[in-house]
Amino acid sequence: MGILNTLFRAVTWWGGQTLNTQLFTWRKGIRVGEDAQGNIFYHNADDSKRWVIFNGEAEASRVDPEWHGWLHWTWDEPPTDKPLVHKAWEKPHQENLTGTAMAYAPAGSIRRSKPAPRSDYEAWTPE
Repeated sequence: MGILNTLFRAVTWWGGQTLNTQLFTWRKGIRVGEDAQGNIFYHNADDSKRWVIFNGEAEASRVDPEWHGWLHWTWDEPPTDKPLVHKAWEKPHQENLTGTAMAYAPAGSIRRSKPAPRSDYEAWTPE
């Protein structure tokens, strides 16, 4: 089982970091910080590469906006050094829930547990 698991990690990325990413991070990575979801952010010595090791499924929408801006060089300082100022009306970050049981389902959707409200709408039919 150990060899099979190692081979699986060498060629897949969706369940966590690959074996090569783990080795690269171990050799060249400098830990910068961690977000509320447990994702860990790194950069190399000359700051020419920045990356994230996801805590769980590798889903880009799980990266907080503060860290997303740092990863894409929108700003130079990581949120650990210079926290992003939030407005009072801003909602907390939420990952994309499309394709999950918690995804938005409008009224009338077959995924809703409650039946759709009755309507007086009548579809047009040609005569």
